[in-house]
Amino acid sequence: MAKKIITVSRQFGSGGRTIAKELAKRLDYDYYDKEIIESVAEKTGFSEQFIAEKGERSPGKTIFSYGFDTGSMMPGVMYGMSANDYIWTEQSKFIRQIADSGKPCVIVGRSADYILREYDDVLNAFICADMEFRKKRVVEIYGETDVKPEKRIADKDKRRALNHKFFTDLEWGFAPNYDICLNSGKIGLERCVDILEELAR
Repeated sequence: MAKKIITVSRQFGSGGRTIAKELAKRLDYDYYDKEIIESVAEKTGFSEQFIAEKGERSPGKTIFSYGFDTGSMMPGVMYGMSANDYIWTEQSKFIRQIADSGKPCVIVGRSADYILREYDDVLNAFICADMEFRKKRVVEIYGETDVKPEKRIADKDKRRALNHKFFTDLEWGFAPNYDICLNSGKIGLERCVDILEELAR
């Protein structure tokens, strides 16, 4: 059976976003990545930067967990939820709306694999790669900073893993939690797209 929805989770620097975008193009599927952040920002009143950061961090216990965002207006009614929970709830609603629309799509990150776990026509992929491959891509794409690329990668992956664990109680990147895991550093980004396209069809 053809898969109408493909979720792509990825290690930082593995090329997962590039793979997902090319896959959507080949299949002529809608593509959702930053579009999710934009929609949630519009709904909640939080800034896109705030939502992007909260979406990849484990909820904390500081006052900033409860809705204060110096870069945006205060959201409306949060029903007593923390900012993290409120953003997760609205993000989940939007992702389900995408799925319920019936239009084939590729969704990057945002724990979409878990949010759509009860849907039958979903293919969940995880993209990984060795550190040397990822270090090279991070520097090529995002440039050099004062922080070494391996630390940037480790910090980013740790935040994603903690956030995923908090909301799903599942281990981010643990192979049995996905339908397929691909090592882009070993087989290349193009081959990853080929494999996912074949599986989707």
